[in-house]
Amino acid sequence: MQQDFEGRTEQEAIDRAIRELGLDRDQFDVEILEKEKKGLFRKGNVRIRVYYGEEAPQEESEPSRDDEEKESNVDRNPEPQNDNERKILEFLDTLIMKMGYTGRSTISFRRDSKIGINIESDDSSIIIGRKGKNLDAIQLIANVYAGNLDPDIKVVIDSENYRMRHEEQIIRTAYRTAAEVRRTGRSKLLDPMNPFERRLIHTALNDFDGVETKSEGDGLYKQVRILPKK
Repeated sequence: MQQDFEGRTEQEAIDRAIRELGLDRDQFDVEILEKEKKGLFRKGNVRIRVYYGEEAPQEESEPSRDDEEKESNVDRNPEPQNDNERKILEFLDTLIMKMGYTGRSTISFRRDSKIGINIESDDSSIIIGRKGKNLDAIQLIANVYAGNLDPDIKVVIDSENYRMRHEEQIIRTAYRTAAEVRRTGRSKLLDPMNPFERRLIHTALNDFDGVETKSEGDGLYKQVRILPKK
């Protein structure tokens, strides 16, 4: 289902959708139809289209043996197991404090040389930032620090399960857009994404009949085009 909303800003339009639909923010996707006009003589509102109530067309499959093996290798003990883990947690807590916020870092998982760390904070929305940009920056800094301790360590930073929710939203958007491309026969260009997000799109639509994907643009943040398969 879909419905349009307006507001003076994008956030005001989204807040109106939340009130009128009675949904949480993570229960719908947003497409910007008309952006906010900035300037002295700004006229008109932001107009958005909200998609909700329909699950992405995703085939169910049994977990593969590789997936089961990977899950069995995951260690979820939250206590630091060595000096490097303790130093990384202390580094992150100090970093958050110097940013001017309070927070506590804990281990969420270990898999091989990868360490997942969750930041619990009353200011999690600021720590996450718009589209996860602050979280990505914290993760980059944490990996530089961890690399000096042990070059094999890879750190993944999360807060409020943002990364999982964000990945699910990206995949829902990919399926919905692919269905539209297949129906209309016209290609669609998605918003700029980092390499990990683009891989999610390519992988999710790899077996989606009637469409194909390609990345366009330069630099780190490229766009994925979904187009009818020839």
